[in-house]
Amino acid sequence: MQQATSIEVIFGWDSIWFAGVLFALTYLIIVTDRINRAIVALFSASLMILGGVLTQKAAMDGVDFNTLGLLTGMMVIVAITRRSGVFQFLAVWSAKQVKADPWGILVMLVFVTALLSALLDNVTTVLLIAPVTLLISEALRIKPYPFLFAEIFASNIGGAATLIGDPPNIMIGSAVNLSFNDFLFNLGPPVVIVLIVTLIPFYLIWGRSMHATQADRQRVLNYNEWEAITDSRLLWQSLFVISLVLAGFVVGHHLNFMPASIAMFGAALLLLLDNLPRKSADQIKSVHTTFSEVEWVTIFFFLGLFIIVHGIESTGLLSMLADNILEWTSGDSFNTSSAILWGSAVASALVDNIPFVAAMIPLIKSMGPSFGGQEGLMPLWWSLALGSCFGGNGSLIGASANLIVAGFAERSGHPISFLHFILGAFPLMLLSILISNIYIYLRYF
Repeated sequence: MQQATSIEVIFGWDSIWFAGVLFALTYLIIVTDRINRAIVALFSASLMILGGVLTQKAAMDGVDFNTLGLLTGMMVIVAITRRSGVFQFLAVWSAKQVKADPWGILVMLVFVTALLSALLDNVTTVLLIAPVTLLISEALRIKPYPFLFAEIFASNIGGAATLIGDPPNIMIGSAVNLSFNDFLFNLGPPVVIVLIVTLIPFYLIWGRSMHATQADRQRVLNYNEWEAITDSRLLWQSLFVISLVLAGFVVGHHLNFMPASIAMFGAALLLLLDNLPRKSADQIKSVHTTFSEVEWVTIFFFLGLFIIVHGIESTGLLSMLADNILEWTSGDSFNTSSAILWGSAVASALVDNIPFVAAMIPLIKSMGPSFGGQEGLMPLWWSLALGSCFGGNGSLIGASANLIVAGFAERSGHPISFLHFILGAFPLMLLSILISNIYIYLRYF
């Protein structure tokens, strides 16, 4: 493995200590949520350069533009597609398919949320589904908490199935050059199993006691889902482009097309189709509106984070940590995979999983020689993906989607208590990790 260096940086400090302390402080400040995480990441990235750990060119070499391009492209596609009303249509349509039965609605929303999280991303999915869920629960005159709780779980579980479903998967896929199909074939099976198994405790806890009067159910059945479709032309354009992009993800790896290129092409094509009929002045307004809906805070957070992690990687600190992990697990591949799975799950439940995964990627890469190269590392990558995605269900701060749902609940007068959520969520999260551990053993060992 790469040996740790001992280069002096600003004020004559050792580079390992400077980069390590800076990363730890960055992580701590992000966790406290006192300062916007994009500000923290960009400020710390600047200190990595100004402190002498990295040059500006070296810092840019550490930025994964495939991840940034993929995120940006998908955000643009979703921003345009949501204006058609298709996501609200799906939520109301799902409720009506089960005759507005509360338990049936919960199950349908779980599967719709999981599917959309896999095909788009989990944050966008809950942004679109949660408001409709609150509307339906209000009409049925039942508490929305079971629905929102289930949607949080479904979004993080479903997002684990594909390359684009959850930011950790995007980062892992880009770093290791894994395709859309790689994620689907390797992580799809445990996602389906965990999703179905999770419905059992949902039913035991809430399902048996969920009841609504026939009059309240009829109120939901009277909703016209087609009224949610505000622009049918845009709907068909969006579905065409999304289908094209998903097909590109499936075959693009074999044609040497990176996911970012496919996503950016889809975004550009949908922008073109959406704006072609408009006058020039209207096009300017439309494009500005679309770009304003891109989560630039997330994009710049990633930008800074990549530079920070590249800084600590360049000092050799992560190689030292990898050596310690291998020593602790006796160099056994299954033990190491299990340690990564459970460790990433617990860590992702307690803090944001994105900076954790960003630090773990180069750490796992440095273990390559000990496990016979890239092929020997594959179980470790799948363990990291499952642990970080499923672990996000462990608490309200475990994933961005959780906080978004909690925000909607609070604004609607049904606040979700942090302690109440974690008491129910953490044990269920551990169950999903146990299932994943069994799957990893049976599939790869």
